[in-house]
Amino acid sequence: MNTPALPARLAAPDPGWSVRADVIVVGSGVAGLTVALRARRAGRVLLVTKAQLDEGSTRWAQGGIAAALGEGDSPEQHLRDTLVAGAGLCAEDAVRILVTEGPDAVRRLIDTGAEFDRGPDGDVLLTREGGHLRNRIAHAGGDATGAEISRALVAAVRAAPDIEVIENALVLDLLKDASGRACGVTLHVMGEGARDGVGAAVGRAVVLATGGMGQVFSSTTNPSVSTGDGVALALRGGAEVTDLEFVQFHPTVLWLGAGAEGQQPLVSEAVRGEGAHLVDAAGIRFMTDRHPLGELAPRDIVAKGIVRRMAETGAEHMYLDGRHFGADMWKHRFPTILAACRAHGIDPVTEPIPVAPAAHHASGGVRTDLHGRTSVPGLYACGEVACTGVHGANRLASNSLLEGLVFAERIAADLALDMPPFAAPAAPEGPAGLLGEEVRLRLQRAMTSGAGVLRDAHGMARTEAALAELATRTSTDPCTQTWETTNLHLVASALTRAALLREETRGCHWREDYPDLDDAAWRGNLVTSLREGALHVAYQAHEPEESTA
Repeated sequence: MNTPALPARLAAPDPGWSVRADVIVVGSGVAGLTVALRARRAGRVLLVTKAQLDEGSTRWAQGGIAAALGEGDSPEQHLRDTLVAGAGLCAEDAVRILVTEGPDAVRRLIDTGAEFDRGPDGDVLLTREGGHLRNRIAHAGGDATGAEISRALVAAVRAAPDIEVIENALVLDLLKDASGRACGVTLHVMGEGARDGVGAAVGRAVVLATGGMGQVFSSTTNPSVSTGDGVALALRGGAEVTDLEFVQFHPTVLWLGAGAEGQQPLVSEAVRGEGAHLVDAAGIRFMTDRHPLGELAPRDIVAKGIVRRMAETGAEHMYLDGRHFGADMWKHRFPTILAACRAHGIDPVTEPIPVAPAAHHASGGVRTDLHGRTSVPGLYACGEVACTGVHGANRLASNSLLEGLVFAERIAADLALDMPPFAAPAAPEGPAGLLGEEVRLRLQRAMTSGAGVLRDAHGMARTEAALAELATRTSTDPCTQTWETTNLHLVASALTRAALLREETRGCHWREDYPDLDDAAWRGNLVTSLREGALHVAYQAHEPEESTA
């Protein structure tokens, strides 16, 4: 198949303005906000965000943040649960950092102003989610944890005089100096006055915290801003990305009808953690025969169980039954979910909730080391845009907020140690390009059809062919829609290529034509780079597994 060359940069007007800061942070979720607050020791910080400061993915997180805070729990137990969920691909050193540094990072988050739900004794209330063998999920406002974390961090950032914020800014491409070191980004600001249109932010280090890429699929829990901008920028900038094939589909997303597309309301795993049952139209609990943990099995198992039961019964969705909770529990423990369901004509107090899986979280992303450094000097990444190795082949529930918090702090510590002097950006190299905004919907449908929950070679080859054809539909109109579409296309192409190459079933990558896990051939990572308009994927095997007992 002749695949058109992928552009080395986005077609855009030359920057008409510039700004300078020591550290440039792109993104305003838990990871970006935390880096911005902690990196002030390294100098002045510029935080760039695509929408308003509080409109990232963090605010949508319902379940909570996982950490070994409770009596009888320990980082070692959290480690074991994470390694099990990661299906042999977690980087154990990264997981150990997560679980050992996590509890204190959460305490610092509380000191910053985040208010978690507490019991009568004043201790933080902890609940359980799928894959956890202990109650270790701290939550706020019942099911509004992300919103509370975002509120506290946004307030702290706004109160910091040495953090400058630029909102409504879509990052375009990485700037590098003559030595190849990252020294800034180009961006487009939808504003008024001096900082309007395309500009350049120049700094001594760049931190990507741009969140996920759920909008590459037609149905997702991710907000509309999650178009894979950070991964696409990193690829075009010469950075390596790892394991994009491992996309977690959340099992229980409110089903809004066969034609529904875009962001869909999440029904948190915490609902199952509190005892809600997955049932089919006949009221049969089908997960109890598929895994010892039933509805609390790891998310990939539950998502596959739902899809298979849908296929067996010819149904378009399954149901989540929490009627036995009663009205008071729904009102106080899950007020956000209750309101979302009722807004769509469903009352979970009196009827089961129709649910189906949707794209939720990317376990892969821009490859980093244990300090958040990427393969491009001066470029860092944390949060969902990054692949630290923590999640392996499948993210353990509620580890994502913790990962963003812990590794953001580690990046800030690294930045404080040493940074080079300012350097002038070199002239951009390579051909620029854009795809038409009409490509987006076709791309999303092709990805859902061929690279969704259940995959096989035929379906993914069909998706690759569709992506190749869509690459010919170019545009000469640089704008937010065409920039986003071009980013989505690059991410979709890289994801599909990796998923087609990994001929096994592991974690949230499920191959119908290769239903078994194959450690001998595939216990390793797929590392993708973009060179001379083509994607290159290399396999890197893990070292032989050692006991963690």
